Amino acid sequence: MSRDALKTLFHPFASGTVAVPGEGERILFLGAEAGFSLPEGFGAALNAVQGFRPLHRHLLAQRIETTPEIEGEDYDGALILCTKHKGENEGNVAEALSRVKLGGLIVVAGGKEDGIQPLRKRVEGLGVSVEHMPKYHGVAFWFGRPEEIAPLLAKFEKKPANVEGRFVAEAGMFSFDRVDAGSELLASRLPTDFTGDVADFGAGWGYLSVEMAAKSPKLGRIDLYEADHASLEAAKANMARNCPSIGARYFWHDLTGEPVRDKYDLVIMNPPFHEGHAADPALGAALIKTAASALRGGGRLMLVANRGLPYEPVLAEHFKEHGETCRNARFKVLWAKK
Repeated sequence: MSRDALKTLFHPFASGTVAVPGEGERILFLGAEAGFSLPEGFGAALNAVQGFRPLHRHLLAQRIETTPEIEGEDYDGALILCTKHKGENEGNVAEALSRVKLGGLIVVAGGKEDGIQPLRKRVEGLGVSVEHMPKYHGVAFWFGRPEEIAPLLAKFEKKPANVEGRFVAEAGMFSFDRVDAGSELLASRLPTDFTGDVADFGAGWGYLSVEMAAKSPKLGRIDLYEADHASLEAAKANMARNCPSIGARYFWHDLTGEPVRDKYDLVIMNPPFHEGHAADPALGAALIKTAASALRGGGRLMLVANRGLPYEPVLAEHFKEHGETCRNARFKVLWAKK
């Protein structure tokens, strides 16, 4: 089921409040998600952008032209579906301003949890004439691409973060401005002088892979699997910067929906969950099952998790042996043997 913000985004067109773009026009759709119906008369070509692999696959299944990164310029307009990441939303506004023709309509929508109202006020605060309307528990606002966009770009363009002087990342990525404390705990327990083949599931911007390579520079190969395309590109840069001699491959991959073809001697991972929000143990459990199927006989899994997440029964079901390496006030490091 599509989320309400999708309906909110298209409502200004569906209600006749703004004119629908017609045949021959090109509309950039940032943060695109599947599950929408185009309003009557919406004849423009949609160029959808979605870098999160599961959502990207949903769009392709709906036969919507979709790319993981923004391509092209001189669009007639843009749609922006907000996420919960403030920096990502602001970056998408900057991208739309840079790629839409002068006067082209930019429509932005999201729910309260996406920070839609503060974003609207920030755009208005920079002297842009904005109209808005609430609908479906969210808000849509829109404005014409102004002639002078430098102040908006200066405010909203994504600025890469430099983490510990070793890594680059950017807003919208997991723990983009610091090393995640759970990953740091797992890194402290990674094996040294390992010589087998390693997979990093949910590699993010590459911290664990870099740490694994530093501890075991003679490992056979390390493969990084990541669902977020931008994070995977950052991981490539971080691996090249920190451990250029390590043999590495990179897979933009949905670990819960696409099979892993290769086999490994070790899988490391920090299954995704959102600190401060309700954890989703089913997602981590799915990654554990995928890891079990990707390991050779005798291979090992090492993962870090929030202390309260019940992964031990899943490990017991899919591995011969399992146990706990360590824990602190927030996290635990678990291991399992195939």
